[in-house]
Amino acid sequence: MATPGQWIAGARPRTLPNAIVPVMVGTGVAIGESGFVWWRAVLALLVALSMQIGVNYANDYSDGIRGTDDQRVGPMRLVGSRAATPKQVLAAALGSFAVAAVLGLVLVVVTQAWWVLLVGAACIAAGWFYTGGKRPYGYRGLGELAVFVFFGVVPVVGTAYVQTEQLSWAALAASIPVGLLSCSMLVVNNLRDVHTDGQSGKQTLAVRLGPERTRLLYVACQIVPFAVALAMIPITPLAALVVLAAPLAVSPIRTVRAKAVGPALIAVLQQTGKLQMAYGLLFAVGLSIVF
Repeated sequence: MATPGQWIAGARPRTLPNAIVPVMVGTGVAIGESGFVWWRAVLALLVALSMQIGVNYANDYSDGIRGTDDQRVGPMRLVGSRAATPKQVLAAALGSFAVAAVLGLVLVVVTQAWWVLLVGAACIAAGWFYTGGKRPYGYRGLGELAVFVFFGVVPVVGTAYVQTEQLSWAALAASIPVGLLSCSMLVVNNLRDVHTDGQSGKQTLAVRLGPERTRLLYVACQIVPFAVALAMIPITPLAALVVLAAPLAVSPIRTVRAKAVGPALIAVLQQTGKLQMAYGLLFAVGLSIVF
């Protein structure tokens, strides 16, 4: 039976910036538009965290029963390591999705935006079919696109919407760098596993592109967010605050460009998460202050 520590590790805490940053940035937009509602922001954060954890457990389950995780370079997986049974991990995934659904329903009820139910259903479906089902899209190189949409555009725009109750062009623009930074986490993760994924038949985008082009993609996902934020300066001058996070991008980019492989990329994953958090916090602050 898995220990509490193993369950926490299986939830992949290092991926949680993917959930936290979009809510911070969406809330920054809401503050800037004088629509901040603190308890709705908290609910949005809990929804995002539950979704991220649910996706992680679902991936653990689906990859584990396929044998994809039998020879991993990265952190342990519950099913692949035999620390927990597939049924237990599946229950954890479904439970996390259920928590996200219930909390999301509260936001739907208070905003009376019933169309958001369809968005929530799409999020859960995307989380499950990334590695689940007969034809998982994560095995066909579409993972990064889904991450950009469901850990960038949807949560940033959604977080701003449930507070201001209106769709915002500022939120849509702000979601682009957030989505790219979320993608960078997946890109480096798949770069680390590119050889074992290829051997197991998991055709991630990294496997399709090859290591060298995947490294270029990672660098782009790190640099373009800064360019987007700077392009927003005429509308939101303090978006320029994100440049303070730029030094955090130097080390992971240098390591990736130096052709690091396997375990050496685990540190890059950690550094990418720190950059993502710093960028998100600075960007949220910049978006929240208007003149």
